[in-house]
Amino acid sequence: MNAPQPEVTHPCRHCGAPLSLSLVDLGMSAVANSYVPLDRADEPEPRYPLHVRVCESCWLVQVDRDVPPGEIFNENYAYFSSFSSSWLEHARHYAESMIDRLGLGPDSLVIEIASNDGYLLRNFVRAGMPVLGIEPSASVARAAKENGVPTIVEFFGQKLAQRLHRDGLRPDLICSANVLAHVPDINDFVSGIATLLRGDAVYTVEFPHLLRMLQEVQFDTIYHEHYSYLSLLAVERIFSAHGLRVFDVQELSTHGGSLRVFACRGEASFPEMPGVSAVRAQEQAARLDTPEGYRGFADRAHAVREGLRAYLDQARSEGRRVAAYGAAAKGNTLLNFCRVDRRDIAYCVDRNPAKQNTLLPGSQIPVHGVEHLRADPPDDLLILPWNLREEIMDQLSDLRAGGMRIVTAIPEIRVWT
Repeated sequence: MNAPQPEVTHPCRHCGAPLSLSLVDLGMSAVANSYVPLDRADEPEPRYPLHVRVCESCWLVQVDRDVPPGEIFNENYAYFSSFSSSWLEHARHYAESMIDRLGLGPDSLVIEIASNDGYLLRNFVRAGMPVLGIEPSASVARAAKENGVPTIVEFFGQKLAQRLHRDGLRPDLICSANVLAHVPDINDFVSGIATLLRGDAVYTVEFPHLLRMLQEVQFDTIYHEHYSYLSLLAVERIFSAHGLRVFDVQELSTHGGSLRVFACRGEASFPEMPGVSAVRAQEQAARLDTPEGYRGFADRAHAVREGLRAYLDQARSEGRRVAAYGAAAKGNTLLNFCRVDRRDIAYCVDRNPAKQNTLLPGSQIPVHGVEHLRADPPDDLLILPWNLREEIMDQLSDLRAGGMRIVTAIPEIRVWT
């Protein structure tokens, strides 16, 4: 069923300007992380518009209507960070580098916002440091607590930041990975960061880089829980409005190309590092401060849809059976936009038990454990989290040796034999 929607879009979530420039309209889509229990397969699923627009005042790219966050980050939220080996290694390396760079020790408090199942903070715990996780989803927060990571089950914003500050918490490092895009009120979130930072305390945030999304046609990273799609240009403007200053930027390979931004209070002692000007120059060359930088993306997204549909239709005509790997949110955007269902893909597999024995939202494709691939091997395997392709291909070398082909759809159909 389609949820009732207002006739007009809301203004820019940062500066309040009208959103007049469309980036891409992906139509009506199910909520990407709302996996369907098998006993509710016959119930209609809520679908919401998924249309991304660009603010031509502050250049924040954003969905033009919001699904209430409580309908996304709830008790049944199924994303657990610990099921990706490469992401766990990324977190370990981050913790080690921050301890070394900032000189963190036993008296240094580390706070992570959207701490999920404690996958990152436990690295600081092992190093003997006090930590605090802030996580709105009770299901993953419970796992964090079981792993020895103290966690508050709450959405972060100015109200919580003021309470923590009154309670005497003075973090040396606040970190968040892939959360800034997930907050509907980005001003409230950033002002909360500014409230907690004092002296030379540092905030680091990672997010998929909008520039890479545009260049690689990564429209599948668009889903309802991603309220914003971030460039350094927009982030610097938002941070500056709340008294924060970006002093370093690192380019990362994660999620198809991400940025790690280092910020502090405006009066802190950190000098600006070369990484800031380097990324600024890239975004300026791509004209992200003009409407021209965003035009043509929708046509390229539709070309991906045509390519995937043509591949699936040909596979069916040739009698090739297709399965999918990774019940990732980005995969659900792809499948819903391309109108794929269980007639096209027999089943999906995932390592996360919380997603197994469910149906993918929208497409209603059944999800099994990874062992199902060996019990019922397909001819082709479509990897939905394409950013983990190499990791997944290494895990399935025996099936590939037996003739199973690997397929990805972003930025175009590619087949590995």
